[in-house]
Amino acid sequence: MEDMKTRALEYHNRDGKPGKLEVVASKPCATADDLTLAYSPGVAHPVLEIADNPGDAYKYTGKGNLVAVVSNGTAILGLGDRGALASKPVMEGKGVLFKRFADIDVFDIELDTKDPKKIIETVKLMQPTFGGVNLEDIGAPECFEIEQTLIKECNIPIFHDDQHGTAIIATAGMMNACEISGKKMEDIKVVVNGAGAAGISCSKMFIAAGVKKENLLLLDSRGVLYKGRTERITPEKEEFLADTDRRTLAEAVDGADVFIGLSVADCLTADMLKTMAPHPVIFAMANPNPEIKPELALATRDDLIIGTGRSDYPNQVNNVLGFPFIFRGAMDVKSTKISEGMKMAAARALADLAKEPVPEEVVKAYGRNFEFGKEYVVPKPFDPRVIEWEAVAVAKAACEEGLAGEPVTDWDGYRASLRKRMEKHWK
Repeated sequence: MEDMKTRALEYHNRDGKPGKLEVVASKPCATADDLTLAYSPGVAHPVLEIADNPGDAYKYTGKGNLVAVVSNGTAILGLGDRGALASKPVMEGKGVLFKRFADIDVFDIELDTKDPKKIIETVKLMQPTFGGVNLEDIGAPECFEIEQTLIKECNIPIFHDDQHGTAIIATAGMMNACEISGKKMEDIKVVVNGAGAAGISCSKMFIAAGVKKENLLLLDSRGVLYKGRTERITPEKEEFLADTDRRTLAEAVDGADVFIGLSVADCLTADMLKTMAPHPVIFAMANPNPEIKPELALATRDDLIIGTGRSDYPNQVNNVLGFPFIFRGAMDVKSTKISEGMKMAAARALADLAKEPVPEEVVKAYGRNFEFGKEYVVPKPFDPRVIEWEAVAVAKAACEEGLAGEPVTDWDGYRASLRKRMEKHWK
């Protein structure tokens, strides 16, 4: 761990240059003539064009390829509330991933307030600058109010990745894990341990994907959310109060087909795992240490499928498979929002891609081959096909739902443009 700390700190200050992002001009500014076009007096012309036709901002500025990554630092990764300033390395990291995987530019915005209304008002005031807003590491329950209000009051995509990113990837993985295990979504019993933003969003998406609500138990730090419980029940949790006499995690997982962990390390014991149904699916996503270590899980039973949030184990359920490509597809068609249908389209695209033969680029990146099965239920982030499959699926869903301000008419051409756009990043 100390070695990791040393390497990480050196990485963030490599060659004496702090941070992970910089702003680079996309047009030349090497001559006096360049300067007259970039600023005064030439810049007046796009200003007047945009004043007459606001849509021209997408033509003459970077708005259409610029995302705000906004946080107040109240729920940083697995580190909790460390404040807005301490969240900046994570937000810069999101910017790196946006650029690397979808060629999207980012300004990271750290807001020093816990007041949801101030965050909402600030993001609304910044709306002219950005083509989309990625809310990040904002604690529950405030994150629900912030996202839902901004979705209603803004006309650009607003997406709280801690909620929906995890849900999209987990849903894709669950679809495939059920197929491999010979189970149907409508028949499985699911336990979600962790009733924060991600746990609630996962629960909603599993139900949208076919899981019966009566077959899902959601737990927080006090145990099962059951009908009649009043302690620490928020409006978001109330939707998942179950008619059950089970109260603890051990009782909840007895006979369950799926365990989804968005909680704390080592809370799922070997004894609990033994009580689960045949061929269970375990997505233990607490970071950096999962709810049960894969080594222990696999030593306890050999009929399971297990995934974590980590890259050093099979089946990494990681948000990087979601947010860059979802924003790419949404922004390319100038969608006014990211709908539930667009999220489900992303999940289904990822599930389908995992069944395709893996290209040589992925084999080289990971030093091994992958084949659809127990150790490969979702694609790898370094698979260059993800952007085509997922961004196209999201863009299509936006067009079909009437949300696209600029619908795609040539899908083959759009796919080709994505490949060309990403060539420089895959060399």
